[in-house]
Amino acid sequence: MLHDSLMAARSAAIRTPDQRLRVFVSSTLKELEPERRAVRSAVESLQLAPVMFELGARPHPPRDLYRSYLAQSDVFVGIYGERYGWVAPGETVSGLEDEYALSGSLPHLMYVKQPAPQREDRLDGLLDRIRNDDLSSYKSFSTPEELADLVRGDLATLLAERFDATRAAASVVADALDVPDIPAPYSAIVGREAEQRDVLALLARPDIRLVTLVGPGGIGKSRLAIEIADAVADTGRDVAFALLEAVTAPERVIVAIARALGVRDAGGEGSLEDRVGIALADRDLLLVVDNMEHVLPAAELLARLITEAPRLQLLVTSRSPLRLRAEHVYEVGPLGVPSQDEDGAGPAGSAVTLFEQRAAAVRPGFRVTPANAAAVVGICRAVDGVPLAIELAAARVRSLSVEQILQRLDSALTLLVGGARDLPERQRALRSTMEWSFQLLDEDSRAALQALSVFSGGFTLESAEAVLLTGGTPDPLAALEALVDASLLGSSEQRGTTVFRLLSLVRAYARQTMTPEQADSATRTWIDHYRAVATDAEAGVRGRDQARWLERLDLETENLAGVVRAMLDRRELDEAAGYLWVLYLYLWIGGYLGVVQAWASELLDVAEREQRPLSTQARAVAEYYTNAIRYWRDPGFDTAPGMARSRDLFLEAGDVFGGALARVSLGLALLTATGGADFARARAELEQSLAEFRSASDAWGQAMALVMIGRIDMLQGDLVSARERFDGSLRLASEQGERLGIVIAMNHRGWSRFLAGDLDGARRDFTDGMDISLALGHDESLAYGLESFVALAAAAGDARRAGLLLGAAQTVRRRKGFLNPGAFEFYMVPLAALREAGLGDDLDRAVTEGLTLSVAEALEWIRG
Repeated sequence: MLHDSLMAARSAAIRTPDQRLRVFVSSTLKELEPERRAVRSAVESLQLAPVMFELGARPHPPRDLYRSYLAQSDVFVGIYGERYGWVAPGETVSGLEDEYALSGSLPHLMYVKQPAPQREDRLDGLLDRIRNDDLSSYKSFSTPEELADLVRGDLATLLAERFDATRAAASVVADALDVPDIPAPYSAIVGREAEQRDVLALLARPDIRLVTLVGPGGIGKSRLAIEIADAVADTGRDVAFALLEAVTAPERVIVAIARALGVRDAGGEGSLEDRVGIALADRDLLLVVDNMEHVLPAAELLARLITEAPRLQLLVTSRSPLRLRAEHVYEVGPLGVPSQDEDGAGPAGSAVTLFEQRAAAVRPGFRVTPANAAAVVGICRAVDGVPLAIELAAARVRSLSVEQILQRLDSALTLLVGGARDLPERQRALRSTMEWSFQLLDEDSRAALQALSVFSGGFTLESAEAVLLTGGTPDPLAALEALVDASLLGSSEQRGTTVFRLLSLVRAYARQTMTPEQADSATRTWIDHYRAVATDAEAGVRGRDQARWLERLDLETENLAGVVRAMLDRRELDEAAGYLWVLYLYLWIGGYLGVVQAWASELLDVAEREQRPLSTQARAVAEYYTNAIRYWRDPGFDTAPGMARSRDLFLEAGDVFGGALARVSLGLALLTATGGADFARARAELEQSLAEFRSASDAWGQAMALVMIGRIDMLQGDLVSARERFDGSLRLASEQGERLGIVIAMNHRGWSRFLAGDLDGARRDFTDGMDISLALGHDESLAYGLESFVALAAAAGDARRAGLLLGAAQTVRRRKGFLNPGAFEFYMVPLAALREAGLGDDLDRAVTEGLTLSVAEALEWIRG
């Protein structure tokens, strides 16, 4: 039941030891104890979470424990030696085999110890079963050390595939992906077989580039688009799905499309549209753009995309056509409703089927019978076969008979349609049904629906409860359950967390039912909630709980962004700046700095244009984001004056952290100034930054400052001092468990070793940094990692490998839109040596070839 699932989401009965990406390790215990220790070390070296019995006593029976652990894990690692394991009384298989059976669709990494002369027959049988299931191949190993190397490499390959823009890659470690999947439907589709065939036939034609599903709200356009997207993806073709329901302005459509493609607006070279075009390139892709009707001016953007990307097809849902030359409009009509002479037993029509299925979902055992058929047909006819209206009506069979539903619905239609004769008939029926459903809710549930209407996109159970409790809902869980049961609120599970989403029509209707005072109060509560979440996340994202916090925030990115938009619209400028500042590290890791730059610029523009007061702290934040991001986006622009202003404003406001961080960015700007690096001034700023971070006991800031000072040492040839700085940075970041800091320090220490001639040590650091970058999912670090292996390949005289990896790195940078200033392109030295050796043509050909490599393919070249 929904109530049970919500309660489980609120207080999970059995939880794994931590909340990072979880790797379940299955093996017999005593027999393979050294191997289990080796695997644990390999998993933890990637900053992932090993899920193992020996990590802590839990007050649950062993079978319940491993079943619950498996349900919460992301990857299954099986290790097999000679023993099959103990079979408990009353059971037919050992825990070892039961764990494999319960692992389901998780990615499998399987390892078999060789030699194993005394392997038990039942274990041989299990290995035969694994082989026959064909879920994965398995590898042999002989020592714990060999096993650790295999596990580490295979996990890194799994994580690499998450960067590939293919459906195959998306299925590897689904919970780790930052590219949204095709939305999971809340229920099976009914009665759209002909429409699916028609639209799939259109999409099968290479001359058709744009298909628009057109129809009134609630007719089922989005649900049909999801079904078509799934069908296309099942053929092996790439599919991306851009949801526009939370997009409020046409210029924001490109952001939603970029997110669907995995292109983050992280700042960098070129506009976001340019980077989307690069990401599409020659890619054979179906891009679904859902809910286009309220941002129709953005249709010109879609026209440009299909012009620039020759293999791109668009499937758009909209209440109105886009009016583009390439457009093929497909009208989505209502479901089939029985005719007058079909009122008796056994009525035909998909509308009746939909009503029956949805009614049975809330009242098990419900069936359309000769006794109630006329009333069911009457309901479907009254709402003109509109699917959403049918679902809203069917949700009421829990408390009303179908005859009562028809009677009350007829009354609502008679009462309400008279005031809306300018609306199309189907729209009047839908609005009337929504009004009727709203009135049937109890007072608390109605108030809850109104309060939830301020959310943008998906929101978690935790957020829903917090907002509803603050708004005065006495039992938020009961209200949520009532709204789901009434088909007014959708719920799904994402990454083990319950996530809710209001249909755009329901959200719009609920907002219309509020007075301006109610709407303002609900918005205030929503803003305050996410400001509190951001404040709590600030410390968490910097420490050992980083993975859990990143996952938590990623589930609600639309609301996190929506709150900024709301505060800017309400002219709460100081509050908006403070909110953006506490989210700094999340916005950096998540790749959102590009959109933050736009907000910061708007904040300064509004304050100046409307003569609104702006605190010193807010102005410091806006100056920082505007200039720090432009540093990566426009390398020819001198950001040092702006960063100096930001530093001074932070210090004036008493923000030690802000002032120290601004010094770090100022130091970077001084190192890469177009007039030449100012090493002395850059060092002075960075040393002062380090001192300020130390005075504030800010270990994260100290780690960042040390890396940048070490970078100066390296540029000036003092590799011993640079190495000491990088070691110190790595120690601080490791003590915190902050993975981005670990990666940055490792990569820089690797360069200090490389430049000192210690290629083996450099390779170790580069490999460790690359593995953690893949686990973290940070594109910028990944590009730096690829470039480090360019240098190693070039140093070995391997022009082909160096060129392939450089091409792959350039593709990542172009797609994500961030540059590496020339002063920091350390790999150019060994590349110059290749050209001097006469290998320049080979290098250039390989670079061109490497531009098409996926990250997983590039990783194979690194490890090959």
